Amino acid sequence: MVADALDELDRYIIHSLQRDARNTSAREIADVMDVSPSTVRNRIHRLEDEGYIRGYHLDLDYERAGFQLYTLIICTAPIPERERLAQDAVEVPGVISVREIMTGAGNVHIVAVGTDSDDLSRIGQDLNALGFEIVDEDIVRNEYVHPYHGFAIEENSTE
Repeated sequence: MVADALDELDRYIIHSLQRDARNTSAREIADVMDVSPSTVRNRIHRLEDEGYIRGYHLDLDYERAGFQLYTLIICTAPIPERERLAQDAVEVPGVISVREIMTGAGNVHIVAVGTDSDDLSRIGQDLNALGFEIVDEDIVRNEYVHPYHGFAIEENSTE
C-alpha cells in the first residue's frame, strides 16, 4: 500500500486511533463510516502489517510517576554514524525516545527522564561515551499532541 492508496476509511481509522487508540472501538469507526466492524478490524490489521501503523504508545505523566526531570537533549552526531548512534542511544537507561534530524548541528534529539540531576548527568555521560556531542539540554514542562489533520475527514462526507 502506498500513501495514495490510503482511502477515506484508512485515513479516518488513522485519525481516530491517533486521537485515542485505547478508547476507540472498531464499532465506533464503523458506525461513522457506515461499514462493518470487521471491515474496520481488517483495515487496521492491514495498516499494521504494511507498516503504516507501527505501534501504540502510552502517554505517561512522568512527573506524577516520580520522574520530575523530563528532558530534551540536543546532540550532534557525525552524519555517517548518526543512525547507529541513535539506535544505540535508546538503550541508555532513562532514554525514552530518539529522533534523527536531517539538517543542522543538533542532528539528534533525545528525550530522557530522570529522578534528579545526578540521574541526568549519568545519562549525559552515557551519551558522550557513545560518541554524541551534547549541544543543549532543556527541561520539558508539557508536551501536547494532536492527530494529523491530513487524516481527518469532513463531517458531511460520511452522511
